[in-house]
Amino acid sequence: MIRCKRAYDPVEPGDGQRVLVDRLWPRNRRKDQLQALWVPEVAPSTALRQAFHQGQVDFAGFAERYRQELAAHPEHWWRLLGQAEQGDVTLLYAGKDTAQNNALVLASWLEDELERRGPSSSPVCYAPVGAGLPGD
Repeated sequence: MIRCKRAYDPVEPGDGQRVLVDRLWPRNRRKDQLQALWVPEVAPSTALRQAFHQGQVDFAGFAERYRQELAAHPEHWWRLLGQAEQGDVTLLYAGKDTAQNNALVLASWLEDELERRGPSSSPVCYAPVGAGLPGD
């Protein structure tokens, strides 16, 4: 399961692997307080982050452009996908807005990737040879 949580919220036992997904370290937080792996390269580019915070792009535009950045650099998020397959992952972000932030976009991206990597949806055919199927 992939969760999103502010970096200022307390550590909880159910957090699993905690990962800071911001390019900048959160203000007034020490490493021992955060208890998280920091992966700044998975964060949106500085230009995109600044455009969003300055209101030059709305959240839908931000999310679309961030997804394009993620698609262009799978090496940045591949490790997070592996961690999510193994167990719970909590993506940490410093922003105040809990409804519109990069961690939510990244979590959605990772969930989509996990779904794509899931087991095949086609059932195995156990029809006997010579049952009148094509190729017999």
